[in-house]
Amino acid sequence: MNEHDLGFGGPAASRIYDFSLGGKDNYSADREAALQAFGTFPAARLLPRENRKFMRRAVRYLLDEGVRQFLDIGCGLPGKGNVHEVAHQADPSARVVYVDHDPVAVVHFQSLVHALPGVTAIRADARRPESVLGDDEVTGLIDFSRPVGVLMTAVLDLILDEDDPEAVVRAFRDALAPGGFLVVCDFTDAALTPEERAVSDALIKENGVVVSFRSPERIAGFFDGLDLVEPGVVNAPDWRPDRPHEPATGWLLAGSAGRADRTGQAGRSRRASKPSSRYSRPVVKLPSQSSS
Repeated sequence: MNEHDLGFGGPAASRIYDFSLGGKDNYSADREAALQAFGTFPAARLLPRENRKFMRRAVRYLLDEGVRQFLDIGCGLPGKGNVHEVAHQADPSARVVYVDHDPVAVVHFQSLVHALPGVTAIRADARRPESVLGDDEVTGLIDFSRPVGVLMTAVLDLILDEDDPEAVVRAFRDALAPGGFLVVCDFTDAALTPEERAVSDALIKENGVVVSFRSPERIAGFFDGLDLVEPGVVNAPDWRPDRPHEPATGWLLAGSAGRADRTGQAGRSRRASKPSSRYSRPVVKLPSQSSS
């Protein structure tokens, strides 16, 4: 595997994310891209932390709901409070599979978890769900006839509309057994002015990275057919916060939804309110314009 295969030719989303969290597994191109984004949009510095903290809260919620198997799609590089570390605090027998297309991220996770039973990392492309769901290592650890937590907290913004993110999510959603949950965090442009969106698009194009923005309604649509957990699809820091936090950037929307078990329950006591009669999809709480 040469340097080009490892993605050293330019900035990579997983390494930009790592740098933003204070990690060391990044290169000059990643740091330059991140600093350029921070200089243009100061709120961008907060996004990885908003995302990471949401992921940990979501994993704890799923653990409280009895989930003991996790599939982390688009895991990126290891950081503080990885999925298996959060899960194993509650149950050392919990099983976790990390999935990423970036070979650097996969190698780092494999090095971290190689001695841990019930935890592995594979290289696969989320745009081809069958390559993940049918992987021998995945099926060797994850029993899809039992509840699984599918985490898509840092991957959907990397999937272009032309690659049909709705179909990608649907494939993973359809694999959920009763009692399983889908967890999503995605970029939204709902709080951006047209001028800010134009500057963002230019910055993304200049650095050659992929960042897809979606409307709150499209993000809510990822949960079609599932029971949305309270408080719905909201700014990432506002999803079941466990401590005081800074005002949300308004760039990240997050939520979780479960498939009802045989009794018709999927965290029923904590479900979001029923959708308005004007909508066929879950109610979405829009980001505050003032919080961007």
